[in-house]
Amino acid sequence: PSVVRFELYRLFLGVFVGALLGGMFGNALFGSLLAVLSLFLYHLYYAAALLKWMEAPKKNELPDGYGIWRTINHASWERWKQTRRRKKQLRGIVAEFRASTAALPDAAVVLDAQLRISWFNQAARELLALKSKRDSGLRIAHLLRHPEFNAYLHRAQDDKFDPGIEMPAPNNAEHVLWIRVIGYGRGQKLLLARDVTQLKLLEQSRRDFVANASHELRTPLTVIRGYLDMMSDDAEQSSESSLGGWQQPLGEMRRQAGRMQKIIVDLLKLANLEARNGGGHDELVDMAALIGACMDEAQILSNEQHDLQSEIAADLNVLGNQSELHGVIANLLSNALRYTPVGGSVTVRWKASSGGAVLQVCDTGIGISATDLPRLTERFYRADAARSRETGGTGLGLAIVKHALERHDAVLRVHSKLGKGSQFSCEFPAYRVKA
Repeated sequence: PSVVRFELYRLFLGVFVGALLGGMFGNALFGSLLAVLSLFLYHLYYAAALLKWMEAPKKNELPDGYGIWRTINHASWERWKQTRRRKKQLRGIVAEFRASTAALPDAAVVLDAQLRISWFNQAARELLALKSKRDSGLRIAHLLRHPEFNAYLHRAQDDKFDPGIEMPAPNNAEHVLWIRVIGYGRGQKLLLARDVTQLKLLEQSRRDFVANASHELRTPLTVIRGYLDMMSDDAEQSSESSLGGWQQPLGEMRRQAGRMQKIIVDLLKLANLEARNGGGHDELVDMAALIGACMDEAQILSNEQHDLQSEIAADLNVLGNQSELHGVIANLLSNALRYTPVGGSVTVRWKASSGGAVLQVCDTGIGISATDLPRLTERFYRADAARSRETGGTGLGLAIVKHALERHDAVLRVHSKLGKGSQFSCEFPAYRVKA
C-alpha cells in the first residue's frame, strides 16, 4: 500500500509539474499529457524488461528499478529463486525414485488414463521386454498380447482391479509372471510384475508330493480297513473267541482308519483343485437346484437335529464347475452343522449383490475367535481341534472351499463372534453371474 501511495503521489506530482511547465509556455494541458506519457513510457520499459527476464532468467539481467518496480522485481527474483530450489528438490526426489525403482527386481510401469506407457524401470525391460524409445506412449495391451491380461484390463471398473493374475513372460514362455495394476492419481495406474517361476515350481513340487503320497497311502489303508472289518465281524460273531475282547479297540481302529481315508480323499480333492489353477471347462450352473440338493444332504447329516432354512434367488446362475461349487456349499453346510449345537439353526442365502452375487451360510453355533479367523483356510487348522476330531472333521474343508472359490474368481469372507455364531460369505464377481 505504501508503494502504491508513493506511485500515486509521483503521478500527481508529475502532472502538476507538467502543468506548471506547460503553463510557462502557454499550454498547461499539453504539459500534463507529456508528464503522463513520460510515466507511461517509464512503466512500459520496466514491464518489457521484466517480461524479457521471465522468458529467459539465466540469459537476461533483471533491472533493479525504482519505486513499485523495485518491489515487483525483487519479489519476482525471490520467487524465481524459490522455484529453482523447489525444482532442484523435485529433481532430486525424481532421481532417487528412479534409482530406487531401477534397483527393484520387480517391474514397474506407469500408465496414463488411457493405459498408455509413461515410464518404466529396468526390470520392466527384462521381464516385459519393453524398450524405452519404441514402446513409450503405446498402450500396454498392444505390447502384452495375452488373453488373460487383456481380460484382466477389461474387467477393471472405477479403477478397481483384481488382486492380480499370472501369465507367461512375453519373452520367455517358461517363466511365469504375477501382474497387478493399481490405480492412483487422476486416472493413472501403476503396473507391477514379478517373476514367480521358482515359487510356482516349489508349489508344483509340494502339490505333486501331496498327490503322490495320498495315492500311495490309499492302497495300504484300504487293505488295513478290509482286515479290520473282517476282524470286527469275527469279534461280533463270537464273544468267546480270542477276538471277543477286541471289539472296542477294533471299532476305534476302524473309526481312525475311516478318518484317515477321509483326509486322503480331501487331500486328493485339494491337489486336483490346485492342479487346475483356473483351468477346466465352465458351464452354467443352476445354483438354486444345487443349493437345494445340498440342503437335502444336510438334512440327512443333521438327522433333524437342526433348523435348516434357505433364502434363494432362483434366477441367479453361475458360470463355473458344478462339482466344485457343490463341494463349496457342502463343506460350508457340513462345518455349520458340526459347530452348531443341537436345536440351533443354519441358514443359506443366495442373492444378488452390488458386485455380482453372494452365497451366505449362517449358523447360531459356538462361533470363532478373532485370533482364529485369519488362519481358518489353512490346511489342517482347526479353531476347535477336539470338536473337529470328535465330529469327523479333516481340517481341509475350508482350504478346499478357498481354492474352489479362487477357481471361480470369488472371495471367501468370514464374520464370527464367540458364542453368537458365524457367517461365511462367498462373493462371486458380476461376470461370473448369469441371470
